[in-house]
Amino acid sequence: MTSSPFRSPLLPDRHVQRDFFVCDIFDAAPKGDMASMEHPIFSISTKPDRQIRRYENGSNFVEITPSVKGLATVHDRDVLIYCISQLIGALNDGRGVSKVLRFSAADLLQATNRPVGGESYVRLRSALERLVGTIITTNVTTGNIEEMDGFGIIKRFKIVRETRDGRMQELEIELSDWVFNAISAKEVLTLSRDYFRLRKPLERRLYEIARKHCGAKAEWKIGLEKLKMKCGSTSNEREFRRLIQKIVDEDVTHGHMPDYAIQMDGDFVIFRGRGSVPSPVEETMDAPLGGSVYEDARVAAPGWDVRYIEEEWRRWCAAEEILPKNPERHFVKFCSSWFEKRGRP
Repeated sequence: MTSSPFRSPLLPDRHVQRDFFVCDIFDAAPKGDMASMEHPIFSISTKPDRQIRRYENGSNFVEITPSVKGLATVHDRDVLIYCISQLIGALNDGRGVSKVLRFSAADLLQATNRPVGGESYVRLRSALERLVGTIITTNVTTGNIEEMDGFGIIKRFKIVRETRDGRMQELEIELSDWVFNAISAKEVLTLSRDYFRLRKPLERRLYEIARKHCGAKAEWKIGLEKLKMKCGSTSNEREFRRLIQKIVDEDVTHGHMPDYAIQMDGDFVIFRGRGSVPSPVEETMDAPLGGSVYEDARVAAPGWDVRYIEEEWRRWCAAEEILPKNPERHFVKFCSSWFEKRGRP
């Protein structure tokens, strides 16, 4: 069935009147962890995806192994976003947090803009089973901790109470150490609430990538081939281009993509900020530098005031939302690049 050009690509906002409290999730926008926004952890397929996948980016790798029920999907990610938002809200309020969360299933469904009905509870159970069954092996750190053992996205779930007609009333979820480490280190980004209104899995994945890489910048572009890899798409290049072009055309007509307009220019996809993403609260990245780093920096950028370069490095890291694993090495490399581009002052 061909959709009407006048029909918005967004889902309706199903729960405008809200008379419940869910950790301020409607006042402070939802949160997503940066690691799974950077890497294609979740499947964008609308059918059960049972392929083992391995993605490499420089020295980092992520291998995702599905269960017999398939990989966890981009829509299953809603459960993770809800949990992250709950815990970040608690941390911001100065309260202690735990890897184990207990909450109302109905609250989760409403917070993620899903219908509250029998079929939605069935789908939620399936999502939980895929989240537990999808195994990740990676050297990507969260909270400066590297987890090399295989782990599920969530460790376990339990339906604490269930009605006679099979609907969940209360859930208990234990997050993986990998996810909890990211939350504890606040390696998260704020997402638009309209993220939950995006119909297509590919649209959601594009938004996640734009939010991670474009951030509050005016523009960011990426090659189509690399974007396909970051999306985790199994389509061939021609089909992927067609799918992206369709989203671009719909965005031109409706402006429905949250926070970022999306365009194509040959083999590049361009994301342009709509001005709705605020700049980072901190204008500079705060990471201590020690050892002989300033001596090394002077060798890397001879003639330059390395304290001035340090200020520029900190601003750049904050704008790019980068928290270096090894600040000293990262700073010296930045000095080398600075000198290569500018030469002596």
